[in-house]
Amino acid sequence: MLRTCYRPLERCFGRRGDGLLWHMDLKPHASGDFSIAVVQANSSLEDQSQVFTSPSATYVGVYDGHGGPEASRFINNHLFPHLHKLVTEQGGLSADVLKKAFDATEEEFLHLVKRSWPARPQIASVGSCCLVGAISNDMLYVANLGDSRAVLGRKASEGRRNLVVAERLSTDHNVAVEEVRKEVEALHPDDSHIVVYTRGVWRIKGIIQVSRSIGDVYLKKPEFNRDPHFQQFGYPVPLKRPVMSAEPSIQIRKLKPQDLFLIFASDGLWEQLSDEAAVEIVFKNPRVGIAKRLVRAALQEAARKREMRYDDIKSIEKGIRRHFHDDITVIVMYLDHYNSSSTGNFREQSTVDCITAPVDIFSLYSDEVEPSHNIS
Repeated sequence: MLRTCYRPLERCFGRRGDGLLWHMDLKPHASGDFSIAVVQANSSLEDQSQVFTSPSATYVGVYDGHGGPEASRFINNHLFPHLHKLVTEQGGLSADVLKKAFDATEEEFLHLVKRSWPARPQIASVGSCCLVGAISNDMLYVANLGDSRAVLGRKASEGRRNLVVAERLSTDHNVAVEEVRKEVEALHPDDSHIVVYTRGVWRIKGIIQVSRSIGDVYLKKPEFNRDPHFQQFGYPVPLKRPVMSAEPSIQIRKLKPQDLFLIFASDGLWEQLSDEAAVEIVFKNPRVGIAKRLVRAALQEAARKREMRYDDIKSIEKGIRRHFHDDITVIVMYLDHYNSSSTGNFREQSTVDCITAPVDIFSLYSDEVEPSHNIS
């Protein structure tokens, strides 16, 4: 049974840090320890995240919404149950299981959009990047849509100057990457404006940077963007066919003794820190509060770019803060499967839990507390 906690309280799972920052310093999983931190920049938190832990498997999810929080919140409630069901039915994790879980989530969100469309046509423009990591039997699976990113920190080979090496394990589906632009252009050879440079960045049809997502139905189903309601989105002409997809990139690798930790994060972190800088921070600092340390390093870099102090960024209200940095979610997973010093003794505990970061940090300490929800 998966237990999802929609609004974790300080005494249960974590605590609010400075300003709009929430964090959980350290908890055990089957292969080591993990840490989470989230900082809110948007009026409504569009990042959602969760970690499922059991003696036999660990799942990590980071969902970076755009156009609103509805898609990322939907994924937060539906993807892990699909994954759990498919793993049970098919006898274990596989690339096919991950793809089917993504497909089922996309299909369910499409049904939600169809039901909501008459009253809320703007729901068709809401979407989310989706990054999932899964560890089972010393195998690591990473599946993603969009530009949230998974990065591995591993010991360097003998003779290397640096003690740790950063290895990217996910694919950035963002047309800022030349390879992705070429991929999109190759799929639309008759559209010379399928990707355009506007407002300082490359965008598909001048609208969106990511090429794959859950949701964004108006860019996948032409019947939605042909509706008169969609004049508000500035379409010069209706689309003839989909310009985005929900096909995840999937990587599988056997974990090795030199693999030290994993960083799963929304692009809000990677806009401020390189893969190498993030890995160095994790490698050189204590475990407790490591995700919070990464978030703070990103905020300090955002402040530096604006010639501000960290305290200046910290004092900016949600919504306005989005002009300085994005919502940022970071999950650090330590890998101690070859290390007898692991602090968790998780396999002996035989516990199963699913921890979900706050739906909205700003309202985390409101009087109304949402109950836990059981998913069989």
